[in-house]
Amino acid sequence: MTNKFMRAISIRGGKGSADALFINNIPMPELEESQALVRIKAFGLNRMDLLQREGKYPLPPQAPSTMGVEFSGEIEELGQNPENGFEVGDEVFGLAYGGAYAEYIAVSTHMLIHKPKELSWEAAAGIPEAWITATQALYLIGGYKPGNSVLWHAGASSVSIAGIQLAKSDGASSVHVTVGSQDKIDFCVCELGVTAAYNYKTQNWASEIARATQGGGVDVIVDFVGATHFQGNLNIAAQDARIVQLGQMGGSVLPAGVDISGLLRKRVRLEGSTLRSRDVSYQKKLRDLLVEHALPKFKDGTFTVFIEKVLPFEQIAEAHQLLESNCTKGKVICSFLENRP
Repeated sequence: MTNKFMRAISIRGGKGSADALFINNIPMPELEESQALVRIKAFGLNRMDLLQREGKYPLPPQAPSTMGVEFSGEIEELGQNPENGFEVGDEVFGLAYGGAYAEYIAVSTHMLIHKPKELSWEAAAGIPEAWITATQALYLIGGYKPGNSVLWHAGASSVSIAGIQLAKSDGASSVHVTVGSQDKIDFCVCELGVTAAYNYKTQNWASEIARATQGGGVDVIVDFVGATHFQGNLNIAAQDARIVQLGQMGGSVLPAGVDISGLLRKRVRLEGSTLRSRDVSYQKKLRDLLVEHALPKFKDGTFTVFIEKVLPFEQIAEAHQLLESNCTKGKVICSFLENRP
């Protein structure tokens, strides 16, 4: 490459509020053997980015300091030993350990997916983190089988939006969600077609789900909230249920009086997981699952990438503030497609 530097988003002082984000000139990444250099067209925002910006997200050792784990773009250069099937000029999208808030990214070809012509750059950039996390939670950890019932907490989050579509398309007997506003209830019921949605701020969601399932409970529960939902999850877990813990937005210390007897009585399996800290071979397995099960349904329109808003790269602070508002229903995307030299 003739340019040895590129524009990227950095944080003044290493951590801070959204206002601390700024456009910086940093060295271009150097390619390793199995990597591709991708010129980024768009990238997606995730809650881990907010935590990383605040200095609250421990980075895996292979992650660069630049934020961003999902993107779409065009391959400009390949390392000496890329995965078969990728060529310079290919339109791709993919998952990375970091570095997507930039004009270029060096990323393993094992984590790239060819972009179908039916998907826009912005839609493709909003797929990798949410849909791969949802695939991991539902199938690899949650052990989902057709006919199971599913509960997605944070039902209007991008991961849950993906997971709801996966579960519905794969024969779930019922899909329940919890959310924090009537607007999000309407979205989940009317747009996503969930069986029922509950406002955790105004309803006793566990009692409502127990009533709706006639006491039978839910087979697979995916939770991003943590401590405040822990007891409710156990209360509405079905016999041999699986609870997948992906976050702790509601705290990590359990309140006094939590009764864990349901773990034994119902033979509940509770497993926590992350994605970013996994090795490339694990992430490649998830990528392949996504390509096999979901990519055809993006092409034919069965699956939809819900986008809250697309902002230009230069408005990264506003993008972070929008995600922080907790009012989004779908992805916040930043794009290089406008005003790019």
